[in-house]
Amino acid sequence: MGAIFETIQNKLTAAFQPTRLEIEDDSGRHAGHSGAREGGESHFNVTIESPAFAGTARVARQRLIHQALAEELAGPVHALSIKALAPGEG
Repeated sequence: MGAIFETIQNKLTAAFQPTRLEIEDDSGRHAGHSGAREGGESHFNVTIESPAFAGTARVARQRLIHQALAEELAGPVHALSIKALAPGEG
């Protein structure tokens, strides 16, 4: 786990108190592509389950996560795939 991974983990945990949080650095699959950085940590997949998302539309959930990670998305993170769920959703 690198510094960006840990920052994403810490910010999402603080913002949403998730019951489930899975973060995958998917940068290796994008080597040589636009936005890929030497050493990785440019492309991530996130699965997050939180009561904070209950009654919230999918797009609104994405926006909340983008707000929480605005600094990273403006800099080192080129791509972020998000699966945001409320408890009990599959």
